[in-house]
Amino acid sequence: MSRPEGVTEGADRPLLIFCDGATGERTELTATELGGWAARTAALLRDGCGLDVGDRAAVLLPAHWQTAAVLLGAWSIGVAVSFRPRATAGLPVLGPGADEPLDAVFASWARLDDWLENVPEGRHRFVLGLGDPRAEVPDGWRDFLPEVRRHGDAPPAYAAVHPSFAATPDGTSYHAWGELARHIADSLDLRPGDRLLVDAAEHEEPVKWLLAPLVAGASVVVCANLDPARRDALIAAEGVTKVL
Repeated sequence: MSRPEGVTEGADRPLLIFCDGATGERTELTATELGGWAARTAALLRDGCGLDVGDRAAVLLPAHWQTAAVLLGAWSIGVAVSFRPRATAGLPVLGPGADEPLDAVFASWARLDDWLENVPEGRHRFVLGLGDPRAEVPDGWRDFLPEVRRHGDAPPAYAAVHPSFAATPDGTSYHAWGELARHIADSLDLRPGDRLLVDAAEHEEPVKWLLAPLVAGASVVVCANLDPARRDALIAAEGVTKVL
């Protein structure tokens, strides 16, 4: 697909767009804005929760712009992230330390409400509304957005994370995940300036909808409740050049 006329490029071009075909929500973030949310999350975890390199977090969230902020923020300070797709609800988590309480847990309301879900224990637990705000937060949990907004969006002056550090609790390094993301980007023929459309219901794994576009220099449109009948119209409206 060729790039439609009028699609902007450069620093002011959205890096990540999230839209919901059911609610009409549309949020777009430039690289600077997404970086700001990631920086807030990093500060929440580092300064607010005392987490550091080697600590572990579980993320039970769908493909969403807030999920991107959580993942990038955690990884930016060396926290190993166990991403658990909804398809794994009810299945045991295997591997060294799988039964040990985590340092942080991020979960959506939908996952907390799922009777099949085995939400892990954690010292710090955050619930994300993701379009489903509720008045009462369960005991032992904190509402992510109000908490993260307490922190600034300037990049933290923390020690650099080495590519050999573990990005996931199973020991897979940042370098290894980066190589996998590059492989996926190459398989999709993603190039700088491309815009990738992702059906959130079909692709939960962030290595596909987040890391692959980032390593390729592409932007991404993540769409929840994507109506197949409106797919072509969305592609044209958002300037999509590739579809996952």
